[in-house]
Amino acid sequence: MFPREATVKSRLTTDTVQPIESIEPSQPVEHIYHKTIFSLLGDPKYPENFDHLEYVNPNAPKGGIIKLHEIGTFDNFNRFASRGAPEHYSDSLYDSLFTSTADDISSFYPLIATSITYSDSYRWAEVFINPNARFQDGKPITAHDVEFTFHKFMTEGVSQYRVYNKGVNVKAIDDYRVRVELPESDREKLLSFVGSMRVIPKHFWQNHNFSEPLSTPPVGSGPYYISDYKMGQYVVYKRNPDYWAKDLPVNKGLDNFDEKRIDYYMDTSIALEAFKAGEYDFRGEGQPKNWFTQYQGKYFDAKDIIKQEKNVETAVNTRWLAFNLQKDFFKDVRVRQAITLAFDFEWLNHAFYYDSYKRPTSFFENTIYAAKDKPSEQELKWLIPYKDIIPEQAFDEAYTVAKSDGQGFNRNNLLTAAKLLQEAGWIIKDGKLINAQNQQPFEFELLTYLGEDIKYAIPFQQNLARLGITMKITSLDYAQLTRRMRERDYDMMPRNYSAVNYPSSDLMILWGSEYLNSSYNGSGLHNQAIDSIIAQIVKNVGNQSELIPLGRALDRILTQEYPMIPMWYNSKTYYAYWNKFGQPAIQPSYAIGIDSWWYDADKAASLSKNREH
Repeated sequence: MFPREATVKSRLTTDTVQPIESIEPSQPVEHIYHKTIFSLLGDPKYPENFDHLEYVNPNAPKGGIIKLHEIGTFDNFNRFASRGAPEHYSDSLYDSLFTSTADDISSFYPLIATSITYSDSYRWAEVFINPNARFQDGKPITAHDVEFTFHKFMTEGVSQYRVYNKGVNVKAIDDYRVRVELPESDREKLLSFVGSMRVIPKHFWQNHNFSEPLSTPPVGSGPYYISDYKMGQYVVYKRNPDYWAKDLPVNKGLDNFDEKRIDYYMDTSIALEAFKAGEYDFRGEGQPKNWFTQYQGKYFDAKDIIKQEKNVETAVNTRWLAFNLQKDFFKDVRVRQAITLAFDFEWLNHAFYYDSYKRPTSFFENTIYAAKDKPSEQELKWLIPYKDIIPEQAFDEAYTVAKSDGQGFNRNNLLTAAKLLQEAGWIIKDGKLINAQNQQPFEFELLTYLGEDIKYAIPFQQNLARLGITMKITSLDYAQLTRRMRERDYDMMPRNYSAVNYPSSDLMILWGSEYLNSSYNGSGLHNQAIDSIIAQIVKNVGNQSELIPLGRALDRILTQEYPMIPMWYNSKTYYAYWNKFGQPAIQPSYAIGIDSWWYDADKAASLSKNREH
């Protein structure tokens, strides 16, 4: 690990280190730290006395409106409800104790809290609340709200929260000081828990069930409140001019729009046409074909709409097709490998996506934690104890999928797939793949979203048919799809795997055995090897020399189990916007940085679209 913080000079000038002699001489000295800024991995980017983030204009003008969009619908405003389709932005109503920045995602900077005190036992922490902190109705945010928030999540929140935080205790010491206690030493869990904890108002939520949908907007604590909405169609967030934290260093130059309006569309093609007509202002494009063929016309020619491309150089969201491993026909890894070979990425990428996609080969894509080549001695240290329960391929070259010739036939891969299926006990009978033991045909359902582009599905279906497999394609609306996903009522469905910048305790929820009820684990893959390596990762967050081989060892197991079919990710970020905004000179590393933009009335007035009316 990094040298223990007690033995090195603090990296922050305001940190204090105070040894406290234990009552019993035989016990080691406990060291206490007091920090305003702290990091899980490496050094914080900004010093304790920084004035503003480098990717903002601290003097950006306030005003105007930005119009955004979402695909789907919503039926409530409780992002943390156990059912329903919540409004996509509703979690932004609540601030957290500390906050990360879009250029320093592993550090935490003061927001509701002013500082944290903890010991090198990593069993407890005390957090100091800013006495100026207020909810949007003007009532103070206190330590009692923090305590209430934790117990509300533990009693009425999702089950994975209760599992992850079992044994944790949060107690208000006084109005502006709260104590967090862990059942055992865990540096990463303690610091990330405190750093990312959102705070909800006790005076509002004590009268509402946190697990149930909320039909009216709640009281929040963030810079925007909901001022107008039509359920399922649109919502308007209005900037709170009295937001107490607007001048904090982490907020200067951010949240510059007076209003943010989000319109909901059921279909991506309709949403694209609405953008080109000026119905909303910003659009990220995930379909390369659209980018190269549809983003054109008089408003593009006049530079009313600006197109931007940004190379993907950091951890990236990836797209996969998740097998539901609870289904009997997917339990044999050879079957999963065969079906993976039937997905002809090379042809799809060329025929439909202008060769703009790359295929993921890791669950740590674009990071140093992705497995490569054969395992190192350090990786083998973590793999060998589980050699009897993990795939043999985990000890060989890193995961990859054989490429097709890109001509649409995929012959070699289908021949290999047919052999794997035969080895797994499936035979061809009357043109259909049949289980040799029970004579059941191989048929399954691909579940997709109704408004999603699923051009890939038909060629995939045809390739599977060549193997004798019948794949039914079912498209559902957002609410139905969400319900079936939560109930794990599907055979296969597309899943986004969020960017993992570095291995952390988040992996427990994504892959841990205790979190199988979590909708994050799309496939349901779990085993003792995965659990044990993740436990070691949690202990070594911050210790790069151990974290790299641990991450790579885990990656080898996850990929070689074939829990999901790798589809693609964009090699570039494509986005377009109407040219009526000012932007800072610097863009953050991990985001486009729309929150740092501002409305430019002169640019808006000069748009040819506006001059037409």
